[in-house]
Amino acid sequence: MHVKDAEIVMSAVDPKQYPATGFAEIALAGRSNVGKSSFINKLINRKALARTSSKPGKTQTLNFYLINNSFYFVDVPGYGYAKVSKTERAKWGQMLETYFTQRDTLRHVFLIVDFRHEPTEDDIQMKDFIEYYNLPYSVIATKCDKIPRGKWNQHFYRIKKALNLPSDESLIMFSKETGEGLEKAWTLIEGILTEYDEAAQE
Repeated sequence: MHVKDAEIVMSAVDPKQYPATGFAEIALAGRSNVGKSSFINKLINRKALARTSSKPGKTQTLNFYLINNSFYFVDVPGYGYAKVSKTERAKWGQMLETYFTQRDTLRHVFLIVDFRHEPTEDDIQMKDFIEYYNLPYSVIATKCDKIPRGKWNQHFYRIKKALNLPSDESLIMFSKETGEGLEKAWTLIEGILTEYDEAAQE
């Protein structure tokens, strides 16, 4: 897909603030500092549309990025950052649960994990949460360029096993530095959007 237009259109904390366009939405969930913003920026070939931060836990809202005036990437608050208070974590948790369970235009979730490390308990809990609510999802393993190519299979299958993924196709290795996985990610996204458009026309 050629991205001509991309902009952050709003940051929301409750349903009254969500966009009312009816466009398909693809959510990105993952631990703080796992590379969600970098993933978005690489996909749309922009250096800094999605805000990256050296301070984990800074994203505290649902950030809606409108792409080609046709669909949204929705960056949700990162989890697993110890310095965020229990009260704040509980508030984020409620906000995410509301979005994931009530948003009809949410079509897919990308669970972002770090390719270098085995998924954390928080990653596993998020995956279980997504599955519990029967949401379609895929796992994006970022920073694969940090691991020697000869060890990719080892890391790939370690992540797949830890998350109990149903198939190899459920996991995409990704690198913002080399572009690894970029084409696979876009192929997946285009399929999601096609399905949404076809369903809307029925």
